Amino acid sequence: WRTKGEYSNVLCGVSPPTGLVGIAKLAAESEVLEAKRLVQYFEIDCRSVLNRTRPGLPFQWSINPYRGCEFGCRYCYARYTHEFMELRDSADFEDRIYAKSDVGDILRRELRRTRPTGGIAIGIATDPYQPAERRFKRTRAILEAFAEQAGLTIHITTKSDLVTRDIPLLTEIARKNDFSVNMTITTLDTSLARELEPRAPRPDLRLKAVRALSQAGITVGVFPNPIMPLITDQEQRLDRLAKAARDHGASYFGGGVLFLQPCSRRVFFPFVEQRFPHLLRRYQERYEASAYLKGAYRDMIRDRIATIRDRYGLAAGPPHTEMSPAPDIQPPLFDFEKIEPNIAA
Repeated sequence: WRTKGEYSNVLCGVSPPTGLVGIAKLAAESEVLEAKRLVQYFEIDCRSVLNRTRPGLPFQWSINPYRGCEFGCRYCYARYTHEFMELRDSADFEDRIYAKSDVGDILRRELRRTRPTGGIAIGIATDPYQPAERRFKRTRAILEAFAEQAGLTIHITTKSDLVTRDIPLLTEIARKNDFSVNMTITTLDTSLARELEPRAPRPDLRLKAVRALSQAGITVGVFPNPIMPLITDQEQRLDRLAKAARDHGASYFGGGVLFLQPCSRRVFFPFVEQRFPHLLRRYQERYEASAYLKGAYRDMIRDRIATIRDRYGLAAGPPHTEMSPAPDIQPPLFDFEKIEPNIAA
């Protein structure tokens, strides 16, 4: 099930090839929910909603209501997760979106069996408020289940102003739980944001969402993730963003340096070659051998963020949560699928 022709047979209702197992088999059998432009939406069976992460992270549980993400961010580290469904074209991740089935009921059953300790992070691999959410409301179904709970620690990470749709529900969750929203804003430069994140909401819309959440009494912060060397890492850019975050009601600000897995490099390097050709060789030299930048540069960015944060009276993370001591944590510090195969199933 590797060729475009074979894949189109699945979309047209022809039986998928035999021999597929696990998540690849589920993907092949998924029902087409809706198609628009180049994007196609499927429903995929879900065995688990609440998935445990490895020790040492600032959250112990993760939830992703969708597989794939329509925003098409050039730097996205989660593209490789589609490879577990035998979808290896880079565009498949943003053009074939899988909505997980029965997430609300499954989560309720899991919460009856397990009382999660530590933080629950929603949206660490794919955005929970991507365009699919307007139609299929899988994130909302999950939040409705959490609104029935008390005493949990829950964080949502998104770069969409659609989160404001659920403010009444988020307020109810926050009333009984330790709850916060992390808004990702990589840059205030609208044209650059459009190139980096082609289908994501504009930075000004995200800031308006920060204000709306804050005014509703919901704890909200801004993360300029990922911080891209020589593209978004300049102190002036980060300072403007931190000030805007503070002015719109954010209470914390943090950020981590760009992480590039091989699947990310296949998309990000051509973008750099086209938009910042003078930087291509430097990126290749620094990221070909490792997905992470370490050493002096990472320390410099950490210090820069800390200085800017202090300048505007912003915390490193949500108050009274396990995330606070680790402001520069990045979800890609662990391998989602190898740790928990059901994380996106």
